[in-house]
Amino acid sequence: MQVILLERVEDLGQMGEVVNVKPGYARNFLLPRNKALRATKDNIAVFEGQKKTLEADNLKRREEAEKVGKKLNGIHAAIIRQASEAGQLYGSVSARDIAEAIVEQGFKVDRNQVRMDRAYKLLGLYPVKVSLHPEVTVEVTINIARSAEEAKIQEERGEALIQKADNDRGDSLSARAIKAIEAQEKAAAAAAAAAEAGEQPAEEEAAA
Repeated sequence: MQVILLERVEDLGQMGEVVNVKPGYARNFLLPRNKALRATKDNIAVFEGQKKTLEADNLKRREEAEKVGKKLNGIHAAIIRQASEAGQLYGSVSARDIAEAIVEQGFKVDRNQVRMDRAYKLLGLYPVKVSLHPEVTVEVTINIARSAEEAKIQEERGEALIQKADNDRGDSLSARAIKAIEAQEKAAAAAAAAAEAGEQPAEEEAAA
């Protein structure tokens, strides 16, 4: 399907470009979020008529985002969760949870602006990108801990407070187990992101 972009879309194109995308991606993401229009003759004409206004509005929003970004970039946001002594969370941390933690720091952010490239199911500090504007992305650090006190200690130490095994072999196995969990979570998050973006199985695409 061909669409005309109403704003810059990462890894896709700039405002005004006509690009080919999967129908599911257009229907489930680009069109409902007003990031693009179907590239029909009439819609292209409408865009050309509104181009200057759209560009001016985009510039204003980008400048505002840059101002906020200078203050937001690099902040630490604590997220308190129950977890085992080994650091495994009883549940997970969502984009909504991250957005709410940032809001508590005095910034206006919603979950759609949080870019999750993995699922967070372990205590610790993690860098997370936040898109304030299609052309302005900053990075914050989420500090997942069992209490505010633990969050403070983790921030000072730069690592999670977890109970380690008493011997070297136990520590090694624990580290490998954590890495395995993280790899699984990244794969699951990638699959979820693809599904949300509307990427369809081959059979469904063929039917479309």
